Amino acid sequence: MSDELPEPPEIARDVFAGEAWDRANTFADLLAGPGVVRGLLGPREVPRIWDRHLLNCAVVAEAVPPDVRLVDIGSGAGLPGLVLAIVRQDITVTLLEPLLRRTVFLEECVQALKLDNVEVLRGRAEELAGKREFDVASARAVAPLDRLLTWAMPLLREGGELIAMKGERAAGELAEAQEQLRASGARTAELVTVGRGKVEPPATLVRVVAGRAPERARRRRRR
Repeated sequence: MSDELPEPPEIARDVFAGEAWDRANTFADLLAGPGVVRGLLGPREVPRIWDRHLLNCAVVAEAVPPDVRLVDIGSGAGLPGLVLAIVRQDITVTLLEPLLRRTVFLEECVQALKLDNVEVLRGRAEELAGKREFDVASARAVAPLDRLLTWAMPLLREGGELIAMKGERAAGELAEAQEQLRASGARTAELVTVGRGKVEPPATLVRVVAGRAPERARRRRRR
């Protein structure tokens, strides 16, 4: 397998329309170059940057409501958060990442891509709870769903949504997280498929709608 960045597939022009096209190409170069050099992406991932990473993350936008504040938990190399910001100029994106070398890379990407709908925050979700509130939380390959719920739900407004990219493990993780879903006061939790006809296989997400966590409800009744 060649370790060179391939030409973008034809479908990419439809997914990354308008101004997003140049930004997606620039981001692909950044991932294949500085992203690999700094260890944010493995060299073997370079041939799959378009199919496995950029397009796979871009189709998640199908599940994101319009005009929302989105936090990307454990953003890493900006997947999916930075890609969502590229394809959805109507949303504001907070890239939340604890490691300095990754936040430095993300800041450089935001500057190079000239994105004014993105902020980069260095920190952990637990540290942000109670200080900021978001409409949507996204995550990809960060943690098992039960643990991810403990990080994401305190960041969401009531009625907000966690959108977790889970792939073939989605159904299993959803089944294993039932106790944590109840504990966190989730209203609903379901599997969602996005990207049909754009990525193969289509991307599988777990979407959890936040309710009021039981402990928060008790605190409100005491007031």
